[in-house]
Amino acid sequence: MYFEFARLNNPNLHQALSEMLSASKPSQKPKALVIDFYYSSAAEVTAALHLPTYYFHPAGTNPLAAFLYLPTLHKLTTTSLKDLDGNVDIPGVPPIQAKHMPSRMLDRSSRIYGHFLETSTRLAESAGLICNTFEAIEPRAVKAISQGLCVPDGRTPPVYCIGPLVVANDHISRGDCLSWLDSQPSRSVLFMSFGSMGVFSSKQLTEIAHALERSGVRFLWVVRNPPPDDEIWRNLAIKSEDDPGMDAIFPPGFTERTKERGLVLKSWAPQVAVLNHDSVGGFVSHCGWNSVMEALWASVPVIVWPLFAEQKLIRAYLAWDLKLVLSVAESEGGFVTREEFAGRVTELMCSEKGREVRERMAEMRNAAREALSEGGSSRVAMAKLVDSFKSGMMREEE
Repeated sequence: MYFEFARLNNPNLHQALSEMLSASKPSQKPKALVIDFYYSSAAEVTAALHLPTYYFHPAGTNPLAAFLYLPTLHKLTTTSLKDLDGNVDIPGVPPIQAKHMPSRMLDRSSRIYGHFLETSTRLAESAGLICNTFEAIEPRAVKAISQGLCVPDGRTPPVYCIGPLVVANDHISRGDCLSWLDSQPSRSVLFMSFGSMGVFSSKQLTEIAHALERSGVRFLWVVRNPPPDDEIWRNLAIKSEDDPGMDAIFPPGFTERTKERGLVLKSWAPQVAVLNHDSVGGFVSHCGWNSVMEALWASVPVIVWPLFAEQKLIRAYLAWDLKLVLSVAESEGGFVTREEFAGRVTELMCSEKGREVRERMAEMRNAAREALSEGGSSRVAMAKLVDSFKSGMMREEE
């Protein structure tokens, strides 16, 4: 488990930081350590070395508010979130069903829950929280955290919203998919990608394929093989690590029937380059925050299909509260029917509601660019963060 691996690495981290702190020149000494949620055990080392620790949180301030509030939720109930009916109320966050909270928080008897609880406490003890977001898109969560509402029994460190952080270019060469997009009409293509860990069962892939045929839209679809326990591997009598090829995964004849308006890629596409291509008119995403920020920066409207982690919490805010994106409706087990998916695709690409979503996304894109402009909120936050590093340096010199 990654939490345990990180903790086992603490002696190495302690040695490395100690050597750097003993450098003869002050300019060579580290003044702070920035870590992420999963390397929280490093705070044990930095506390011993009196080195300020900052957390970088890449998933926005709505999930951050939930993480900060977890110790309070833990005290308020003795029941696991997965067993609770109704909504969970978190300061600054729209009401969300308990079962839709970040997946690692659902079972309080699990070891991973214990790690999350411990890390949530350490977040509040840090020197600062750095977030890949901007104030205009999450004003309530930012305000609730900053006012200390998410840590009612203790202090809350400063929050620095310095985003959106989006890579400028993620492809080395243009590649076949970008060349294919060059041949498509403006805003006509639906791009579908579900992150580096998003996989579907063969049954769900078949349902998606039927939905794409039914919708009639042009599409660029990034597909990964079904998980190792999927029935397709038994039916094909091959191992899950083997590549069965597209035709074995999809309904018979799907690739041939859609070849004039669709392109399927295995595993990866240059997402930022694709989203910024003029031919792309919509995006189906797992609701990972980085993907949402990339789509927003490119002003591409989104259908969200959350799969795991904090993605359902992000969906609750973006789709149901802010109404910035559309969302699929899943069954209890997470399955989405072809009728449901085809309906959302048609709604996004071909209806007035889709046009309204595009307009809202464009307005938020403008707010994001303003935040990163001279004097914007994210630029001001970055300056304050740098000043906090410098003030730590001055305290040390004194």
